Amino acid sequence: MSAASVLRRAATPKNALAGTALAAATCGTLIAAAPAQGATTQASSAKAVAKKMIGDDAQYQCFSEIVEHESDWDVNARNASSGAYGLVQALPGGKMASAGSDWKTNAATQIEWGLDYMKDRYGSACGAWDHWQSNHSY
Repeated sequence: MSAASVLRRAATPKNALAGTALAAATCGTLIAAAPAQGATTQASSAKAVAKKMIGDDAQYQCFSEIVEHESDWDVNARNASSGAYGLVQALPGGKMASAGSDWKTNAATQIEWGLDYMKDRYGSACGAWDHWQSNHSY
């Protein structure tokens, strides 16, 4: 079977997935999914902002643990069932507007709101992390 006929066969919807795999194998090509560059850069940037805003290494680590579990450092993370939004999964997300009108897209605004929430409710980010470890939420 020629590469052209394999690719034609792969173009039909019914055979698209199997045909693509066969075409890749026939051509000796490895197709691998890679994380989006933008997501990795966004997470790194958000982490740097949080580290600078928090200052204390222990408190940063606690905050980071929560954010890692809640949103994987995705500023746009949305929980489909509850509607929780952002790095710290505020519920509803609109609560974060109290920290800034750019709450939907700005990591610093979400971090500021999250730190204030953790301080008010648990005393600190580490207090929130202690609660999270026991309850898998904060």
